[in-house]
Amino acid sequence: MATHRIEFRNVTKRFPPQRKGAEPVTAVRDVSVSVADGEVVSIIGHSGCGKATLLNMGSGLYLPTEGEVYVDGERVEKPNPHAAFMLQKDLLLPWRSIRENVEFGLQIRGVDAKTRAERAHALLQRCHLAGFENHYPHQLSGGMRQRAALARTLAVEPTVLFMDEPFSALDAQTKMVLQQDLAGMLAEERKTALFITHDLVESIALSDRILVMSARPGTIIEEIVVELPERSNPMRRRRLPKVQEYAFHLAELLHIGDKTHEEQI
Repeated sequence: MATHRIEFRNVTKRFPPQRKGAEPVTAVRDVSVSVADGEVVSIIGHSGCGKATLLNMGSGLYLPTEGEVYVDGERVEKPNPHAAFMLQKDLLLPWRSIRENVEFGLQIRGVDAKTRAERAHALLQRCHLAGFENHYPHQLSGGMRQRAALARTLAVEPTVLFMDEPFSALDAQTKMVLQQDLAGMLAEERKTALFITHDLVESIALSDRILVMSARPGTIIEEIVVELPERSNPMRRRRLPKVQEYAFHLAELLHIGDKTHEEQI
């Protein structure tokens, strides 16, 4: 039986009303999701459907209004030391070199300087940033900055990763290269990841399963098992004929092309 790294058990999240007299906003309603050890699961849905709210609850930044969240069998009630977050923006500290940025999380956790340097060096090599250790964020391209952000995310050796459209701001070519790097590292290190994307093909290329969310309040309307080989090699996987079948089905579930939803895409 697979070990569940991430579990959302009947989770609902409501936010206080934005103005006097308004009703509370229910972002997600009665969501139950499990992610097994080493599994990569993508969440897709229209903007505002609660995808990011789920990730924030998984990382402990939000607490559910109802239900429970568990990571590694422990109930999440505060920021989660087992989890790491990667966002659209790299959020690198501009006054620290790339090496110092990668070491930052380890430094906060009290890891000694020698171990920090060794871990940063290995990850920068793996992320194709060798030779740029002493550069500063403003000296790097957007793709290189995201590579540095990925190295920083992996440096603390999280058991689970929460990723919120980490490649959406990149050009198509850079995006595909970074997808390839990420997929290889997730497979090699057997990391567990919950991944938000609006890119249907990206969700198919990178994932073992795809969860499709309804409009707010977000619920899971369908779970799709991606029965394709090559999850560690998305460039090869995306060339498989069945990818288009999955993409068309996802588009139908999200009503892409339906005029009533055009403004939400």
